[in-house]
Amino acid sequence: MGKTILITGGARSGKSGIAETKALGLGPRAVYIATAEVRDAEMAGRVALHQARRGAEWVTRHEPIDLVGALEATDGQGPRLVDCLTLWLSNLMLGDHDWRAAGQSLARALPRQTDPVILVTNEVGGGIVPDNRLAREFRDAAGLLNQWIAAASDEVILAVSGLPLKVK
Repeated sequence: MGKTILITGGARSGKSGIAETKALGLGPRAVYIATAEVRDAEMAGRVALHQARRGAEWVTRHEPIDLVGALEATDGQGPRLVDCLTLWLSNLMLGDHDWRAAGQSLARALPRQTDPVILVTNEVGGGIVPDNRLAREFRDAAGLLNQWIAAASDEVILAVSGLPLKVK
């Protein structure tokens, strides 16, 4: 069975860089499973920065909704890096998908993977209570999803100022 690592932290905490280094430390090639939907120029710029940082040792697969299917399809191809769970959750919620069922399905699928899986997520519960219903629902959903995936993970890392702090 493959090892599952969850990397969490705040915005610009260094999560993705830590995850990329870990993934390439687990094999000579890695699969980058991108969950972002590019809907505006600002997001396109963010995606371009991530792509520019990665080299030829990466194979990129875009999957905004069917994350379990993407993991199953890429198992056996080396370490996989999912970046990120909070964008995936946004896609599910905005598309009126059952995010609870999808999150629990992901948590059940992780232990079945034969190659390592590294998942990046955002820690969104450390700020103020949002002033609108959708933002509060998202914050609560992200907190639950992160708990489910952390419980299914072999290792959990908190990224702070570019530094990895082992939590589990």
